[in-house]
Amino acid sequence: MTFPFLSRTGQFSFLNNPFEAWAAALAVTAGTAIGMVFVRAFVLRRMETLSRRTGTRLDDFVTRMLSQTYLLFIVVFAMYFGSTFLDLTDKQDKFVTRIAIASLLLQAAIWGDTGLRAWRDQFSIGPVDGERRASSSVLCFISRLLLWVVVTLMILDNFGINITTLVASLGIGGVAVALATQNILGDLFASLSIMLDKPFEVGDFIIVGDVLGSVEHIGLKTTRVRGLGGEQVVFSNGELLKSRIHNHKRMQTRRVAFVLRVAYGMPEELLCRIPHIIRDIVASKPNIDFERAHFFSWGQWSLDFEVVYHYRSPDYILHMDAQQDIFLEIYRRFQQEGIEFAHPLSIVRLADPKLADSFRRGGDAAPPPGPSFH
Repeated sequence: MTFPFLSRTGQFSFLNNPFEAWAAALAVTAGTAIGMVFVRAFVLRRMETLSRRTGTRLDDFVTRMLSQTYLLFIVVFAMYFGSTFLDLTDKQDKFVTRIAIASLLLQAAIWGDTGLRAWRDQFSIGPVDGERRASSSVLCFISRLLLWVVVTLMILDNFGINITTLVASLGIGGVAVALATQNILGDLFASLSIMLDKPFEVGDFIIVGDVLGSVEHIGLKTTRVRGLGGEQVVFSNGELLKSRIHNHKRMQTRRVAFVLRVAYGMPEELLCRIPHIIRDIVASKPNIDFERAHFFSWGQWSLDFEVVYHYRSPDYILHMDAQQDIFLEIYRRFQQEGIEFAHPLSIVRLADPKLADSFRRGGDAAPPPGPSFH
């Protein structure tokens, strides 16, 4: 008569391992599980203390992820370490290893899923617009779906299931769906790019081509801009990101350049004083940094002075008020100094001196045919 729990030597045995081996395995399992639970609790306390001291969100994400470390997986890992003290067959060892790897993959997937949801939830806190919250939810859903698909395929492969055909089928189906919805997917990923890169936000004043207006809505497929005339202009997100965007809300200062045209015939003394007059006027205004004023060009009918200054505010109305004050002050000073602004004019010279004298005397006779003008 044979006893299943006795070896040939009469000692206690189970699965070809003596009592001493089982005792060591159980001790290692219990010690490993208790140690991992203690380490998890210690790390969580330290991370919670650190997250309260700092304003960054990374430690908050790590704390939330570690809090989702399940006791079941800790026990499985501990049992795997304990099994190393047992003499197992190849089949038994492979089974235990596969269970441990599958548990590790599931725990990693739970950590990743928790981190993604924590990243998504940060858009629900604070003054975040609904469009960006919706885009973050879509991105989070896609990332979580991709994470679980990859982990599931890895677990199936770990258990010896051939996933080559399944991966090929998913790849072919994905290509077909991508081709059928490439425009929609393009706008969707463009929306995610706008959310992450933030070239503009709701309320920003932007210029796209010949369209000027404020961003009113950023959706998953389109962005809507309220034009200066009150009309709503709708852009697809993909086409919008391909355009050159001028974001005026993020302007810190305004560089202003204009040209003053002075009439020919001004005395040299007055011409030399013009840059100094302009400097005194512009530099005396608040919130303005004067850059330069120069006589820079001989025009067809004027002497041209270029003036450049910087206004220390992006506000367009305040900038126009300051520019109006500067223009009015320049006009008053030029009148006081006797400096004349230039006006467009043309000079006609007659080749026949007699005709020229006739026009000077105010003659009304029309010139005979054939005179040359230049």
